[in-house]
Amino acid sequence: MFDISENPRLVERAYLVGIRWRGDSEAAVQDHLDELAQLMDTLGIPVVGRDVARLSQAKPDLILGAGRAEAILDDCRRLEADCLVFDEDVSPTQQRNWEKLSKMCVIDRREVILDIFAKRAQTREARLQTRLAQLEYSLPRLRRAWTHLERQRGGAGQRGGAGELQLEMDQRQIRDWIASIKKELAEVRQRRSVQRKQRGVKPVPNAALVGYTNAGKSTLLNALTGAQVLVEDQLFATLDPTTRRIVLPNNQEILLTDTVGFIRKLPHGLVESFKATLEETRLADYLLHVVDASHPKATDHIEATRAVLKELDVGDKPTILVLNKSDVVEERSALVGLGRDMDAVVEISAATGAGLDALLALLADLRGREMTQLILEAPMDRYDVVSLAHREGHVLSESYTGQSIWLEVEIPLRLRHLFEAYTRDTLPEGVRGADGP
Repeated sequence: MFDISENPRLVERAYLVGIRWRGDSEAAVQDHLDELAQLMDTLGIPVVGRDVARLSQAKPDLILGAGRAEAILDDCRRLEADCLVFDEDVSPTQQRNWEKLSKMCVIDRREVILDIFAKRAQTREARLQTRLAQLEYSLPRLRRAWTHLERQRGGAGQRGGAGELQLEMDQRQIRDWIASIKKELAEVRQRRSVQRKQRGVKPVPNAALVGYTNAGKSTLLNALTGAQVLVEDQLFATLDPTTRRIVLPNNQEILLTDTVGFIRKLPHGLVESFKATLEETRLADYLLHVVDASHPKATDHIEATRAVLKELDVGDKPTILVLNKSDVVEERSALVGLGRDMDAVVEISAATGAGLDALLALLADLRGREMTQLILEAPMDRYDVVSLAHREGHVLSESYTGQSIWLEVEIPLRLRHLFEAYTRDTLPEGVRGADGP
């Protein structure tokens, strides 16, 4: 039975093709090709050439006109390329036509990203999601795997030749795999939901690190928490969400989650397929939008990230714009321009630690806005209430009178209901002014 994982392409030299549609600038198209070249580098495949074709409307058979296609193939042969990579989505029919014409591997940006995700995914959920996306992508493209088999119409009582029968069997098998993976994913997500509810017994706010891929999110998580998340100078170095706990300057705790990096032209199907990491973004209380401030296209990266956040319906969450690598930015005005329309902006260097104290202070301020001050009276045998106040709040004073423990405490608004039975209007005479620990 046909399995795409058992038929790896032996690709050694890639040739990139970008499309400049009407209204696109040459610089923007070249920048996208630069990024595609980085994606190929992540796969370990060198790029030997590239070309940009101007188009006002795509041709149904090859996207490009026949003459332009031949010119590109001549260049591929001259450079001995063995893989043609389009920066645009290529339909199954167009892909088959190009492979028949070129006699080489032909893929698009979507397949490149899928291959990277398949290579990098670590957790079972991420691997399942990657496999699901690959199968759904490959299903309409199975026919090109069987071009060596006959396509003749069968005799009486037969629906087709050996190739057609095998194709139907493979399509049915892949649909079964897709259904099985979806079922298994639902079970994995259910278990994760139960774990999240258990974590909710002791609610701790979550801040998600979001931003363009390779902006330094994992480096920042490591710097703030001491985590050992993989850090490489490649796109999509890490795919699986990693969560660590940190203590803020106001003694409050917060969970910090690293998420998959965003990218321009991220196919919508991939956003849907990789909800394991993106779900952490939707469930987060705050967002830390990390930007490589030294990148010449930093503004474009910010807009690309915002576009995905908007697609996820999380664009209105409290957000801190974190300008990473600010120490290597020569023009100060460039930093000011990046954070012009943001409520909270901080300049840092995750590599050197510069600015991390200011970032933590901003996070503490966000938490502080969601705090309320209460006066509590807890019985001596309910020290669990006192312990909860210390753990989840900021105790301003603590005193003992008779059979009660009196507290002045700042508590997260979300936890106020846990203290309602112990809330009082004022401290008793003689207690006010006592210092807490």
